[in-house]
Amino acid sequence: MMFSRSSRHWSKVTAMVTNKKPTSNKFIGAGIIASIAASLCCIEPVFAIISGASGIAGTFSWLDPLRPYLIALTVLSLGLAWYVQLKPKREIDCDCETDGKPSLLQSKKFLGIITVFAIVMLAFPAYSHIFYGDIDKPKDAETAYSKQVTLNIEGMTCTSCEEHITHEINQLDGIAKVNSSYEKGISEVAFDESKVSLDAIIEAVNATGYSVIGIQEPGIQEPGTQEPISLAN
Repeated sequence: MMFSRSSRHWSKVTAMVTNKKPTSNKFIGAGIIASIAASLCCIEPVFAIISGASGIAGTFSWLDPLRPYLIALTVLSLGLAWYVQLKPKREIDCDCETDGKPSLLQSKKFLGIITVFAIVMLAFPAYSHIFYGDIDKPKDAETAYSKQVTLNIEGMTCTSCEEHITHEINQLDGIAKVNSSYEKGISEVAFDESKVSLDAIIEAVNATGYSVIGIQEPGIQEPGTQEPISLAN
């Protein structure tokens, strides 16, 4: 009789364990890591500006080709986490003690916060420009330039990279206007040669962690050499 009761007890415990709702924490963790990694190459330039460590900006540019896969991993991980969270519990015939209210880390509220965080991370390139302050230029600055060049730049992967390079060039005196494009890998710069040299502009770009690999001027074209151009050249 005692053996029979013990067998029934362990059967109920086994049923409770095997039917226990799987945790969503591992999916949440994967989603957090993937969402941060997906936007790390865009977050890094902003961090470089804020921290003053401008030279680290291009460190994670190698992640850019992986961004679509990291976004997909984020969506999949959080989708599975929500599936586990919302999946109805299976009722079991067991008179043993069951878990009470789930902890915060296993709650829908926490998963909701993480989902919002992931969306904010993935959308970072779309609003990264707000972190770069505007540089006040004289009203006649755009007409007060004597030279215009196009710099071929290696390492730009998103709009945040564009903003970082534009911001750093605009810090120099004598800059009339700057137009950077990560898609074309260029930065068009108009400047006053009496106030700033082309070498100073190139050094300002190279100091950000990106690299100037070519210069195009009206009537003169220096193709990219895949080697950073600096004052030493």
